[in-house]
Amino acid sequence: MYILVADDDLPNLKLTAFVLEEAGYKVIKAYDGPSILQSVEQYNPDLILLDVMMPKANGFDICRQIRRTSDVPIIFLSARSQLQDRVTGLQIGGDDYLVKPFEPSELLARVEAVLRRRNSDMLSPSARLSLGGLTLDPVEHKVLFADGRIVELTPLEFRLLYYLMKNSGRVLNTSQILSKVWGYDYEGESNLVAVYVRRLRMKIERDPEHPRHVLTVRNLGYKFEA
Repeated sequence: MYILVADDDLPNLKLTAFVLEEAGYKVIKAYDGPSILQSVEQYNPDLILLDVMMPKANGFDICRQIRRTSDVPIIFLSARSQLQDRVTGLQIGGDDYLVKPFEPSELLARVEAVLRRRNSDMLSPSARLSLGGLTLDPVEHKVLFADGRIVELTPLEFRLLYYLMKNSGRVLNTSQILSKVWGYDYEGESNLVAVYVRRLRMKIERDPEHPRHVLTVRNLGYKFEA
């Protein structure tokens, strides 16, 4: 698998590339916005590790440009650890956000989890799921509403909604959701789930501030109600 590593800090880039190559991945290196976009078009990588603080264009802007044409998984790597930075990275289409400095073992675990989700065969192309006036189309990652509306979801949004609907009426805590949807159980990542729940509500709920389907159960987790 090809992983594009984008970082203007050469020592960091070399170290990250070394860790990935030792694990058996092929690494493409990029140092600024234009070279990242060129590499995405040229190599069509399986995953992008994207630094936030980049010259010429920051990682968030680059992610937005990539998301116009590609759903390639993106993991942000950044020394910026503020909650708002993490939330922004996820809201604009990032699949994960890892704060520098990090242990090589954690980087590899995050990479493997994202790629495992990407290549998972958990969702059969024929397994449409209908509940509460919503039908999930796993081929095109769309939600079809009884009134004829159609909403497109990202692969990760789709997996989250699919998991909630498959367990309709059951309260799922953040650890369960992280394990089944993201592919890992990592304490302290409840914000990751909350961000994607918010994104789902914005897309499928008539009134996201007063949801009818994707509900928060205080101090316990989330559930889907038909």
